[in-house]
Amino acid sequence: MRIIDAHHHLWAPQSPDLDVGYVWLKDIGAPKPFGDPTPIQRDYLLDEFLSESVQNCLTASVHVQADPKLPDPVAETAFIQNISDVSGHPIMIVAFADLASRAFTDQLAGHKAHANLRGIRQIVSHLSDHPELSFAPCNYLDDPTWRLQFACLADHGLSFDLQLYPEQMGQAAEFLADYPQIPVVIDHLGSPYDMSARGMEVWRNGMRTLSELPHVAVKLSGYAMFFGSDLSGAAVWVTQEILALFGADRVMFGSNFPVDKLHQTYPDLVAFVHEQAGTDAEQVFSRTAAAFYRI
Repeated sequence: MRIIDAHHHLWAPQSPDLDVGYVWLKDIGAPKPFGDPTPIQRDYLLDEFLSESVQNCLTASVHVQADPKLPDPVAETAFIQNISDVSGHPIMIVAFADLASRAFTDQLAGHKAHANLRGIRQIVSHLSDHPELSFAPCNYLDDPTWRLQFACLADHGLSFDLQLYPEQMGQAAEFLADYPQIPVVIDHLGSPYDMSARGMEVWRNGMRTLSELPHVAVKLSGYAMFFGSDLSGAAVWVTQEILALFGADRVMFGSNFPVDKLHQTYPDLVAFVHEQAGTDAEQVFSRTAAAFYRI
């Protein structure tokens, strides 16, 4: 089966000649919201990534920024562009830029010098009452500068990868409704971190609100972040809800490797999503990502 993996990472914290200034990858064992990162705080490069999917035909992929604390996020984009150019494997790039900073304009200009740039991600996942789960230091959706510079993405033909928590979805939908010209994709299933009945209700209501915006899509990615090694029960329900709310033409597969490698194998993830997608598998595994990221 042909696959476009719409969400993965490559990095090289152990190789001085390839290191672009990684921060969390060198902070060995420091807890992350997805658990103990120690096993993946090492070099993870294209050959290893391609070997994960050797049973399938990985025709292209999308690299998503891996560290918002890089001293120069453009260095990561240049690193990935070079890997793609040298290997011949098409890797589209979703880069980091700080939309709340004065540096945003310069960062964006640097990223745009690279042919495979397709979008920007700045994680907005923030829970004021759960700082241990927050990826963002504040709710960027409240920041006037962040909101103003988000609008600039339309002028550059760029998409936005949106990683947020269900409690933020209503506010995000209200904001995004004003920017239908900016394609947006929700990362990691909409982060269903709360598996209680109440938590699932908040998640579903938020996802339904976002699904009403035609320019918003979803990635079936990040399963291990929320379900560990268990691809049953809640994982099935969440996946089926996403497919029902958004339709296969707005849903794409992403492995989130090597993060999901902490609890899942690539073949198991592919088999699970293939089973859930059924007759829409080709759409979910390649067509949606090809259209969204202009591959």
